[in-house]
Amino acid sequence: MDRREFLKALAAAGALVTIKSNGLMDVMAATSAKSGKAVDMAAVMNGEPAAMLDAALKELGGIEKFVKKGQKVVLKPNIGWARTPELGANTNPELVARMVQLCLEAGAAEVKVFDHSCDNWVRCYDLSGIQKAVEAAGGIMVPADNVSYYEKVELPKAKVLKDVLVHKAILDCDVWFNMPVLKTHGGAKLTISMKNLMGIVWDRRAIHSKGLHESIADLTTFHKPAALNIVDAYRIMTANGPQGRSENDVALTKALFASTDIVAVDTAAVKFFNQFKSMSLEEVGHIAQAQALGMGTMDLESLNVKRVKL
Repeated sequence: MDRREFLKALAAAGALVTIKSNGLMDVMAATSAKSGKAVDMAAVMNGEPAAMLDAALKELGGIEKFVKKGQKVVLKPNIGWARTPELGANTNPELVARMVQLCLEAGAAEVKVFDHSCDNWVRCYDLSGIQKAVEAAGGIMVPADNVSYYEKVELPKAKVLKDVLVHKAILDCDVWFNMPVLKTHGGAKLTISMKNLMGIVWDRRAIHSKGLHESIADLTTFHKPAALNIVDAYRIMTANGPQGRSENDVALTKALFASTDIVAVDTAAVKFFNQFKSMSLEEVGHIAQAQALGMGTMDLESLNVKRVKL
C-alpha cells in the first residue's frame, strides 16, 4: 500500500492520521467535526501535555461540564511503575497536574489522585513525578496498597468478573477521571483506558485468572464510569511494556485523546499506536468485548471527532 492509499484507508476509518517526516510530526485531519453536533471525542496533536488537555476540554464543553462547585473529584492516572517520566511507563505528571488545577478552578472541594501500583507505591508516586506535581497543584495523593481501602462491588452485567473490590476514593467521590498512558502490555497487548481500570480494584490475580481480556471488558460495566477518559499519548511505549527498559522503548508522539466513550477512545488510541508499531484492534480483544457489552462503540465514523493541531 502506497502513502496515498494508506492515508485514504485511515481516513475511511475516521482515524487521526500522523506521518513521520524528516523528524517532524505532520498532522492531517481525516474528517472534520460534524457541524452542529456535540463533540464525542477530541484528538489533539503537537502540543505539550497541559496545552493539549486545555484544547481537548475546550472542544468537549469545558471542565465545567464535568466538574461542579463543591464536588469531590478523583483522578486515576497510571502510576503503576517506579519509573521516571521519560520512560513512558506512567501518565505524564504535567498532564495530571493540569487536570488537578482545572478541577479546582471549576470549584471542586478536593481532588484526590491514586493508583493501585504494581511496584512499591511510595517509589511509584515519587519517581513518576506525579506526587510532586499533584501536590504542587493543590491535589491530594492517597494510597491504595491495603485491602482496607477497598469495598466490594457487584458487576451484574459482567460475563466472568461478577464482583470486585473497588477503591473507596472512587466510590465516595462525585466525579472521577480515567487518565491512562498509551503503552504496550504483554497480556492485554496495549494499556489504554480499559486496562487502566485495573488500578481501581484490589485483586489483579482474579482478573488474570478469569481471562484478562474478558475481565477488562467486564470492568467497563462498573456502575460508576469515569466522567471522561483522557489518553496520554505524549510519549508512547512501543516495546517492553508495561514497565519499559530505556528511552529507546519510547516514541515522543505528542498526542492526546479524550472521550466519554471508553470503547471509542481506546479504538482511536489503537489506530494511532498502529502508525508506530503494528497493532490491530483484533489483538486488543477487550475493546470489541466491551462493545459487545454495550459499553461504547468502535465505529469512529459514526462519532463527531474534533481534531486539533496545536
